[in-house]
Amino acid sequence: MDLKNFKWTRQPLNFTVSNDKVEIITAPNTDLWQRTYYNFRNDNAPVFQMETDEKFFSFIVKTDFAESNQRFDQCGVVMYLDSENWLKASIEYENENFQHLGSVVTNNGYSDWATVEIPANIKSMWYRFSRRESDYCIECSADGKKFSQMRICHMQKGAGKIQFGIYACSPENSSFKAVFTNFEITDCQWQTHNGQPPDSEA
Repeated sequence: MDLKNFKWTRQPLNFTVSNDKVEIITAPNTDLWQRTYYNFRNDNAPVFQMETDEKFFSFIVKTDFAESNQRFDQCGVVMYLDSENWLKASIEYENENFQHLGSVVTNNGYSDWATVEIPANIKSMWYRFSRRESDYCIECSADGKKFSQMRICHMQKGAGKIQFGIYACSPENSSFKAVFTNFEITDCQWQTHNGQPPDSEA
């Protein structure tokens, strides 16, 4: 996968990009969140993305975050359309005992957050981001082979040309190095639903 097709939506102060690896040193007080729960808004996390109008594909990347050490330190996969329409999936550090594997979907300026607790000693994770027109699936994997579903969602502004890629941030007063490798684009690995047909086909 040619990383020359990627561009910074917000460029971090410290980073390196090679042929097959991206390293981001996060800055303190950087995040992506919109309004929900306590009306907090932050839209300053660095985002490294490519653009496409392809309607069916999967994007795979491996993340390493051995240095994460402060609450909410995170790095993962993202589709950032604009400040009020985006999705992300990552592991967010919580404490020495556990962290949160989760996803955020933001439509029209309101974010949600769906998580599950995982052990704090997990320091790498693969993600697979798949598109089927304006619907999206995010999966994760410990080994890059067996992926498990995290989230299926609809993006209200996700039907046309989109941007997708990676991000890293530190919402509190911290900084860490996030490492991204094993970038890959494939045919859509999110297969069509083979159960109950839609009402229009029943």
